[in-house]
Amino acid sequence: MSIDRSLRIKSSLVRHRNVLTRAERVAQLQDQDKWDDRDSALGLPKVTHRKPKTGGKKKTKEAETAAAVEETSAEKK
Repeated sequence: MSIDRSLRIKSSLVRHRNVLTRAERVAQLQDQDKWDDRDSALGLPKVTHRKPKTGGKKKTKEAETAAAVEETSAEKK
């Protein structure tokens, strides 16, 4: 029998969400210096929440040296 999704450990439930809670939106606005404590929490402006990019492939030393050779040959022409 499998475990229900709501009962899984917290770390496995962490993922990108498109919708932020009001507290998360206020926190992001404070980071951007667009929030004043006197402002109303109703009718908040939209806050972009982008999915973080994962690391790409790392260049190997051979690829780096090949790229350097190509750049120097292009400069000579």
